[in-house]
Amino acid sequence: MIDQDYLLDRLLQLLRTPSPVGMTARATDLVDGWLRELGYTPQYTRRGVLYVEVGEGLPRRALAVHLDTLGAMVSELKPNGRLALRNTGTWAARFAEGARVTVFSDAGEHRGTILPLKASGHRFNTEVDSQPADWDNLEIRVDAILPDRDSLMAAGFNVGDMVTIDAQPEVVDGFIVSRHLDDKAGCATLLAVLKAVSEGQVKVALPFQAMFTIGEEIGIGGTHGFGPDVEELLAIDNAVTAPNQASRDDAVTIAMRDRQGPFDARMTRQMLDLCQRDGIRHERDTFRHYRSDSAAAVEAGWDLRVGLVCFSLDSSHGWERTHSSSLLELGKLLLAYLEADLATADTLKR
Repeated sequence: MIDQDYLLDRLLQLLRTPSPVGMTARATDLVDGWLRELGYTPQYTRRGVLYVEVGEGLPRRALAVHLDTLGAMVSELKPNGRLALRNTGTWAARFAEGARVTVFSDAGEHRGTILPLKASGHRFNTEVDSQPADWDNLEIRVDAILPDRDSLMAAGFNVGDMVTIDAQPEVVDGFIVSRHLDDKAGCATLLAVLKAVSEGQVKVALPFQAMFTIGEEIGIGGTHGFGPDVEELLAIDNAVTAPNQASRDDAVTIAMRDRQGPFDARMTRQMLDLCQRDGIRHERDTFRHYRSDSAAAVEAGWDLRVGLVCFSLDSSHGWERTHSSSLLELGKLLLAYLEADLATADTLKR
C-alpha cells in the first residue's frame, strides 16, 4: 500500500528544497501543493506549522514530522571579504567544513563554500590538520570577487543572512545518502501514507491531524497546533544507527525513551503489537542525546499521550544515510496505527 516510487520522488524533491530553521516557506509551499493534489485542505497555525485534518469529526490523534533542517546564519562581514557564520540547530562544525552553500541576502542568492580559516595546504602545511573543528574557525568563501568588507556590503550582504547547506542526495542500492534526511525522510513517508489514505487503501479508525512542523531542530516544533480533542501524538523522526544502539537499516524503530524519559507505555505497547501482528520488521531502542516534537509538546503543557517511531539514520546531523526498507516498514506501521483504535489501559495487559 506504500507507493515507494512516490515516497522516493517526494523525498528527493524535499532534499533539494532548502528549509533551514527560520526559512521553511519553500518546503511548506511544496508540501502544500502535494497535499492539495491528494485532495486534502492544508491549514496553518500562526507560526506557520502546516497540517491537514483527515476523517470525519474532530481529530483524536496527531502524527507529526518536521520540515525544518539544520542550517546557519551570517554572523559577521569579515575584513577579508568572507563571511563568519553560526549554526542554527545542533550540529558539529566538522560536518560543515567543505559544504557547498547558498547565502540568501537582501540582494539575492549567492553560492559559496564553508572553509576552515586555514584552508590552503600549500600555505599552512600541517596546520590545516591541527586547527580545531569549531564554528569560530569557519568562514564562507563566496563565489564572487569580494576582497574586503566594503565590497560585501556593496553586494548586499548583511549580518543575519540565512545560509542553506546543500543536501547532495544520492541513491545507492536502496540507500539514500544525503544531508537533511532528518526529518525529510519522515515527511516523505507520511506523504506516502496520506496518499494511501486518500486513495481509500486503508480505513482510518479515527479522525487525525497530520502535522508538518517547522522548528523541531531548535526545540519548538511540536509546541502548538493540536486540536482540542487530540489525545495521542505520534512523532515520526530518525533513529540512531550507531555503536551500542539497536536500530538497524532494514527496520522501523520503536523508541522506548529519549533523553527526557520513557514514552507512553500504552502507545509503545500498541506499536509493538501492531508490528508483531503484521510482521513489520522492527527494533526497540533508547536514545540518550535526543528529543523530538513529542518532547516539545509535553513541555508546552499539552495533555497528550506521546510516542515516537523512527526510520534508520546513520551519522545523524552529519552525512546521513537511511534505507528504503526502513522507510517502507515505517510506512506500514503508520498505516496499521491509523487503522487501529486509541491505545487503552487494556493494551498493557496483553
